[in-house]
Amino acid sequence: MARSQETFNKKEVKSKKEKKRKDKEKKMQERKEGGKTSFEDMIAYVDENGQLTYTPPDKQNRIEFKAEDIEIGVPKREDLPPPDKIRKGIVTNYNDSKGYGFIKDRETQESIFVHASQLEDQISEGNAVTFEIEKGQRGPTAVKVKREA
Repeated sequence: MARSQETFNKKEVKSKKEKKRKDKEKKMQERKEGGKTSFEDMIAYVDENGQLTYTPPDKQNRIEFKAEDIEIGVPKREDLPPPDKIRKGIVTNYNDSKGYGFIKDRETQESIFVHASQLEDQISEGNAVTFEIEKGQRGPTAVKVKREA
């Protein structure tokens, strides 16, 4: 006698597919019979903490807003004084032979690249300098670098 070609795993997969198909048919039949899905069932509310809920909020705690008071978009920025173009810093690293180095800004503690072509005075490590910042190829670059007196 020949054995059946269906292994236990094949039978298991087959039974799972059959169960899934029957469940799907059952749900579809329930939807057809029920047919009472309403718009009210689909509404979600936002509570005072910003969480989604399915229960409507209390009418006593309700706050009324005027449509004109709601700002859509980014609020206009107040006029800020222009940032000081001339900055102060200390030369942390400068290589005379290569012609570049870095300045540490006193205000932001940011390290800013400086090239020898942008120097107005001779500088070395540890010098206090004044400079302006421009956008370079790889980030901020110091220009008009002068040694502080």
